[in-house]
Amino acid sequence: MAIVFVLVALLVVAVLVTGNWYVWRRLFRDTTAGPGPVRRIGAAVVVGGWLLFIGGMVASRTEAPFTLQRVLAWPGYLWLALTLYLLLALLAGELVRPVLRRVLERRARASAPEPARDLIPAGRAASADPEPVQSPEATGPTKGPEAGGTTEESPATDGSGPSRRLFVSRVVGGAAAAAAVGTVGYGTYGVLRGPKVKRVTVPLTKLPRAAHGYRIAVVSDIHLGPVLGRGFAQKVVDTINSTQPDLIAVVGDLVDGSVQDLGPAAAPLAQLSARHGSFFVTGNHEYFSGAEQWVEEVRRLGLNPLENARTELPHFDLAGVNDVAGEDEGQGPDFARALGDRDRARACVLLAHQPVQIHEAVDHGVDLQLSGHTHGGQLWPGNLIARGANPTLAGLDRYGDTQLYVSRGAGAWGPPTRVGAPSDITVIELASRQA
Repeated sequence: MAIVFVLVALLVVAVLVTGNWYVWRRLFRDTTAGPGPVRRIGAAVVVGGWLLFIGGMVASRTEAPFTLQRVLAWPGYLWLALTLYLLLALLAGELVRPVLRRVLERRARASAPEPARDLIPAGRAASADPEPVQSPEATGPTKGPEAGGTTEESPATDGSGPSRRLFVSRVVGGAAAAAAVGTVGYGTYGVLRGPKVKRVTVPLTKLPRAAHGYRIAVVSDIHLGPVLGRGFAQKVVDTINSTQPDLIAVVGDLVDGSVQDLGPAAAPLAQLSARHGSFFVTGNHEYFSGAEQWVEEVRRLGLNPLENARTELPHFDLAGVNDVAGEDEGQGPDFARALGDRDRARACVLLAHQPVQIHEAVDHGVDLQLSGHTHGGQLWPGNLIARGANPTLAGLDRYGDTQLYVSRGAGAWGPPTRVGAPSDITVIELASRQA
């Protein structure tokens, strides 16, 4: 097992090194005519960005001073997202390179002057084959890569500017950099401005007519931490309260850090307001951050933790189970405890952080499970990986007689950036089939 772990680690390191070398080569080596400060600065940026990211990860795991965590986290995590989209944009640019090069070659041939045939000496036979004319790029003391040369430091030039290869590299590299920066910038702006409200109607067969239109505000994956702090929490709270819900469900991954560091950031949660209160279940990140302390902290703030427990509301049962990550601490999900003795004639809504918990929910006759965890993939094409690891990536789905709703979450983990998976707070409106 240890050998497999080492081999996988070496493979990951090899992929990372190769990918970053490729980014440096296309952005800095191929866009310059020779060694110089630009290449050295490029190498420093690539290496420095990864050092900041690794430093931020280590600082968060070793309980370093919170100020240091914040200083390292912002640039480090943003560099991670930027590297991803630089790599994707440059790979897409490989399809453009040969096309652009051919266009330039055709333009060069079209603008080249025709040979002056009237200057051919009269004594030469008209039928004689003319001597081959060599282009300037194929002659001269130095040959660039396009002329068959092998010296990378001496690109072919025509005396008026860089070679076509150098020109193409600069155009593609510049476009890739602009696309990556724009994508990360817009994705970060989308997170920092706060989640938008999404409304979904869910019909429940067992729901009585009197509960028709009951509104549950579902929020998950806020991820308060070194990047998203008190100001972000206040935006989330204000957005939830503006929907005037009957009940609020905080479905895990509230924080990435200790109560000592993030208690002030979570303080706005005390302002949550709903007719039947606010409820909380743990996510996997709570168990990385001290779950027991956070359960007590959210209780102090006025939320009701459901630790493998159930409460009977006027028209349906509301239950909650711990996250599967709690199993390592003997605090895993216990569906029998939360649901075993309930009256199955009543409708039941279950709060469970991870969508994979749906199968046990089906076995226990749950009508609706509310989950998060996936972030909808957060950074495209991460949705492809997340889709393979979860039964439902985002939105409403059905498993037998149980419906599952998965929120994309309000915040972000790692890079404060979302691409192709906008954040949301969902207002679930329950509908009675008797209405």
